[in-house]
Amino acid sequence: MDPLLATAESAATDTSTPPLAASPPDPPGRLWAISDIHLSFKANRDAFEELQPRPNDGLILCGDVGESAEHLRLAFAQATACFRQVFWTVGNHELYTLPTQKEQGARGEDKYMECVEIAREFGIPTPEDEYTLWDGEGGPVLIAPIFTLYDYSFRPSHVKLEDALEWAREENIEATDEHLLHPDPYSSRIEWCHALLERTEEKLAAAVVAHPGVPLVLVGHWPLREDLVKLPRVPRFCLWCGTKKTEDWHRRFNAKVVVSGHLHIRRTDWRDDTRFEEVSLGYPRQWQECQDRGMDVNDLLREILPGPAAPPSDQHATIWRRFA
Repeated sequence: MDPLLATAESAATDTSTPPLAASPPDPPGRLWAISDIHLSFKANRDAFEELQPRPNDGLILCGDVGESAEHLRLAFAQATACFRQVFWTVGNHELYTLPTQKEQGARGEDKYMECVEIAREFGIPTPEDEYTLWDGEGGPVLIAPIFTLYDYSFRPSHVKLEDALEWAREENIEATDEHLLHPDPYSSRIEWCHALLERTEEKLAAAVVAHPGVPLVLVGHWPLREDLVKLPRVPRFCLWCGTKKTEDWHRRFNAKVVVSGHLHIRRTDWRDDTRFEEVSLGYPRQWQECQDRGMDVNDLLREILPGPAAPPSDQHATIWRRFA
């Protein structure tokens, strides 16, 4: 018999079920963000364990996850179990060398790189990795985690740099950073900040050239602009909240959204055509009112993309998101 005919006859009598073709993966969904989850507090750890799965979405952890490797691993394990992709940038609390680590704990840049390596264990992009092209709702955009620190330039014009710390202390304000955030191997946090800015500017500029027409989502713990720092109870804490050198980065680097934390005051602002989102959870007492209203950490995730439509330019007032 013709071997081709035999093959055809065999196929005709074969009643087995052919294997199903694999379905293509669903495209990425929405992009969310939260910062300052401070897992050193048990109440916040318990709350973050209630994070609900959004398996097609992405999540930005925008700094101040906690102070220890254990805090980072707890957050990264929970986040990656619930979200398709997770992004992280460092806050000041991750950089702390605690008193118990004084003799043998990593300091400064070494502490930062320890955090980066933990994130990489979970496949999470950091400021040290290539920026990620996000093609979900509201995209395509390039998600760019950045690390900028601060240089005490968020201060009134009449206060000299050399007097800045004393100016803050006049109101009994002094950041814990002054004791636990070490700049090693740099001589000061200012020097470290300026080195970070130079390196980050080069990386962002290269990304804009490599992806013409693709807007960026800038993800940094510290606010990029001084006019977005309003701290009614501790106004002189502004010293530790950023640097004036980043004020125009949203324009220079084609940012669609800028995501930050640090202030523990949730707000949405627009500058030019860019949306700025402060996405802090905060210490347990700071979001207790939300819990009293039956809200949990899932309600306090901020939708970054697609996000809200921009209001008319004459209606660009701050939206205070006290209750998300």
